[in-house]
Amino acid sequence: MPNAELKKEHAAHGKEEPKLKGTFISVMIVGALLILSWVGVFGLFLAR
Repeated sequence: MPNAELKKEHAAHGKEEPKLKGTFISVMIVGALLILSWVGVFGLFLAR
């Protein structure tokens, strides 16, 4: 039952959760750049 009380309290405030789609995409891009740079440096290491 505590879950129902939280929903009522949340609805009473009238605030919606912020949209985080842009943040998620930005984090994925930064993560991909980190992985690509790591793979590139590792490839250079193996080529030597």
